[in-house]
Amino acid sequence: MNEVAPSVLVVDDEPSIQRVLKPSLAAAGYQVSVAGTGTDALSQVARAIPDVILLDLGLPDMDGKDVIVSLRSWTIAPIIVLSARNDEAERIAALDIGADDYVIKPFHMGELQARVRAALRYRQRRQVKQTTFSAGGLHIDYVQRSVTVSGQPVKLTRKEYDLLRTLAQHAGQVVTHKQLLAAGWGAAVTDTQFVRVYIGQLRQKIEEDPATPRLVLTESGVGYRLIGD
Repeated sequence: MNEVAPSVLVVDDEPSIQRVLKPSLAAAGYQVSVAGTGTDALSQVARAIPDVILLDLGLPDMDGKDVIVSLRSWTIAPIIVLSARNDEAERIAALDIGADDYVIKPFHMGELQARVRAALRYRQRRQVKQTTFSAGGLHIDYVQRSVTVSGQPVKLTRKEYDLLRTLAQHAGQVVTHKQLLAAGWGAAVTDTQFVRVYIGQLRQKIEEDPATPRLVLTESGVGYRLIGD
């Protein structure tokens, strides 16, 4: 029996973007539908929740961030923002209210498709309770709270482990400073320097070359991303 192709909803009012994305994603094996307004997008998702939503923020009838807030009130479907808004505060705001990733226009189709694949893997991890995580020689056992790199045990402090676990549970996705602060110190703490210090310590322990990290990647001004499994 053939597997059902993953579904992708493209929410963008630009015909040029629609003309590029729909055939490219279809050729990659996805079922693609298109919405040109936020209202149409919400209606389509209500009828059938897609596996991934690609969402432009500059829609003709409402701001894309309002669409995110509405969707997050009842669905955990991965949302990848596609936007020409390259403002750091805008990216942080979209991620903090529930977007899973943020891609700046113009973008390369290869990178976008990689982000879609990462979002699908994250969706699968949400649906199936994971007890371990492995990627790039890093292995985490959530039950034992143990970490190894290339088979060698790594001793982490509680906060270092909490930050790494949070990154692993969102592997391939951007995790904002605010989300990491909440995981390590609680929502009341707002000083992002805590995160930077502990990520630096974590890299010293798990990266082969902490100065050129390949596991925990920096999303400048926004947060961090752990490589996907």
